[in-house]
Amino acid sequence: MSATRTGVVSLAVTVALAVPACRRDTGVPASPPATSESPANAPATKRVVGPLSPEDAQALATMNDRLKAYIEEHQKLERSLPAVPKEATPLQIDQNQRALEKLVRATRSAAKPGDLFTPEARPVIKRLLATVFGGPDGKQLKSSIMDENPVGIKLAVNSRYPDSVPLSTIPPEVLQTLPKLPDELEYRFIGDRLVLFDVHAHVIADFIEDALPK
Repeated sequence: MSATRTGVVSLAVTVALAVPACRRDTGVPASPPATSESPANAPATKRVVGPLSPEDAQALATMNDRLKAYIEEHQKLERSLPAVPKEATPLQIDQNQRALEKLVRATRSAAKPGDLFTPEARPVIKRLLATVFGGPDGKQLKSSIMDENPVGIKLAVNSRYPDSVPLSTIPPEVLQTLPKLPDELEYRFIGDRLVLFDVHAHVIADFIEDALPK
């Protein structure tokens, strides 16, 4: 990439962190490196997590470690279930999902907020979101989320994601800013809470209150 091209990420300020890479068998991404470029100026096709200090990146690494353990257990439980037929019916798919949900919820019966979105990572994530929604397109981005985002919904970690609640749209600018997730998990907003959604088990793995700036 040319050094004169707009939006180029400065390599001079990249901070090398001693964060372990993810294991290939879990699919959990490695913890993000630090970057000086703001998400608003990043190319649409390039994921950036930042701007981060070394301390911020290390805080997010604690979340990555918890995600790794979660996915390892998730995949173990999923393998214990009968394989879904290649030409599975919607009913068979739903039955498999609910069976996995039951196993996940039983395994994490003592789960609580902060188990995955760690106390160290939470303030960093909220600050990164504030940067995105405080930018020039912040109001438009928030409107795109709130258009289909119900409020007043009671949430609990390790409960089923409410069937009556649509899966909110997550703008690319938000996904580029937050740490990358494995395929089994997705970010969603319910009200002003950022939810870590277990896609396969349809379970709320964790959430952060007041994550969406006012």
